[in-house]
Amino acid sequence: MANNGMFPFQTPRLTKDNYENWCLRMKALLGAQDAWEITHKGYESPQNEASLSRQEKEALTKTRMKDQHALTLIHQCLDDSMFAKVANANTAKEAWEILQNSLQGVDKVKKVRLQVLRGEFETLRMKESESISDYYSRVMTIVNQMKRYGETIEDVRVIEKILRSLTPKFDYVVCVIESKDLDSMTIENVMGDLQAQEDKLNRRQEESIEQALKAKVFLKNNREEKNQKGRGCGQGRGYGQRGCGRSDREDRTSSRNRGRGRFNYQRPNEKKHDKSNIECYNCQKFGHFSWECQNESRNEERVNLIEDQQDIEEPTLLLALKNEEKNDASTWYLDNGASNHMCGDKEAFVELDEKVKGNVSFGDSSKVQIQGKSTILISLKDGSHSLITEVYYVPKLRSNILSLGQLLEKGYEIHMKDCCLWLRD
Repeated sequence: MANNGMFPFQTPRLTKDNYENWCLRMKALLGAQDAWEITHKGYESPQNEASLSRQEKEALTKTRMKDQHALTLIHQCLDDSMFAKVANANTAKEAWEILQNSLQGVDKVKKVRLQVLRGEFETLRMKESESISDYYSRVMTIVNQMKRYGETIEDVRVIEKILRSLTPKFDYVVCVIESKDLDSMTIENVMGDLQAQEDKLNRRQEESIEQALKAKVFLKNNREEKNQKGRGCGQGRGYGQRGCGRSDREDRTSSRNRGRGRFNYQRPNEKKHDKSNIECYNCQKFGHFSWECQNESRNEERVNLIEDQQDIEEPTLLLALKNEEKNDASTWYLDNGASNHMCGDKEAFVELDEKVKGNVSFGDSSKVQIQGKSTILISLKDGSHSLITEVYYVPKLRSNILSLGQLLEKGYEIHMKDCCLWLRD
């Protein structure tokens, strides 16, 4: 803080990397102190001051005081290394030009830096993790630097650059904005529309996360309930007692009740029967009945179905279109049994994330692999576009699937009447 009785305010500190921003702040500061004009234009000191009139001498004294005031303001912004550059400057104009030439460069250097800034401007792209306001700040930082180096940039050029470099989730609102007259729009109006769309998407994402957490808790509880049932005891057919569905195979005799539920024992009042001519239809050997057979049954029935927990977490698809029909990438089927959106056309995806892997379980218990996940932009009948987010890429899928459950989680409304279905955002 420069507060020596003359400067009760903070002067911006100049470094080798912030000259453009420092220059703007100093222009405003010097202007507020009525010292920018003399810093920019300077003044001429007469060779023979003795010949000046009294009024001219007083005016010259005031001019010199103003110049020294501006020079002092510049000195307040410099550290020792920067001050060494202007230590021999006697006027504010001289000190200003020294700093300008050493940090900004002469005309040839300005042109080179301007070319670099133009390249950065053209290659700007919004990051997936970046907000609209942060990306706008990045764009305007480069735009302002280009203007300081003499580049003339109209608002429409900046608007076009922003619209074509946004992430795919803004494609819908970009189509709406581009349908208007961009020449009559301001950057502030465009940013307002984009931020409104971003807020809407963020609200949907929060709701989707909340719904997903609820669904996860439900699936977990449902899985635990099914596992408890799977570990329960099953009633064997015919004679015998209840046997555990997960009996150890080492105890063949005691666990035979899993399939047919009969034990090889004799009732107290039952007479012995001659089994020498009895043929077991399980092992085709004589001397015992099939339900007494110690060999593993080829047709053993399973009473208890232990559900694989891994299958619960995999996406399911009840509408399994796996015939030999030709793929139709433009057709989408609405499926209330599918747990996720799925598409088999790789070209339809925007920046496919192929790191996402998994399996899809079909209604016939078969499985196919998931090879990625991304967003798809589809064309509607009225010529507009819409985004389908969180779509799995399933190469072996012959028809595109829209999950009604996933759409409901994202806030869509579904109405059915007279054999017709309406899906509203």
